[in-house]
Amino acid sequence: MTTAIRDISKERDLLISVYECFNRRDIESILALMHPEVEWPNGMEGGWVHGREGVRDYWTRQWGVVDPHVDPGKFEADDQGRIITDVHQVVRDMKGTVLMDRMVQHVYLIEDGLIRRMDIRE
Repeated sequence: MTTAIRDISKERDLLISVYECFNRRDIESILALMHPEVEWPNGMEGGWVHGREGVRDYWTRQWGVVDPHVDPGKFEADDQGRIITDVHQVVRDMKGTVLMDRMVQHVYLIEDGLIRRMDIRE
């Protein structure tokens, strides 16, 4: 029995755009790619934020205290249809001092071309 390899090029292109917009702080372009009821991890304070406005508020707070930069690497689909992305994450304070420099995985659930949920794997 062979397993078909799923073409994730559309999801990969969508997520590359999201990372580029995040690094430019172009929040409106990203929110347009999210489901209205998106579930997003609050990596800074813990817990979750919900909906586009929740993500907007969270990122606005986050960008006021730290300067995160994320570069995606490998993209692959898991057996549940989620997209797993290896991400190099560098977080600096507002003076430019590196607070964190690490690799993480971002796990996306994408429905109808919109991001429905994202999880972070340390």
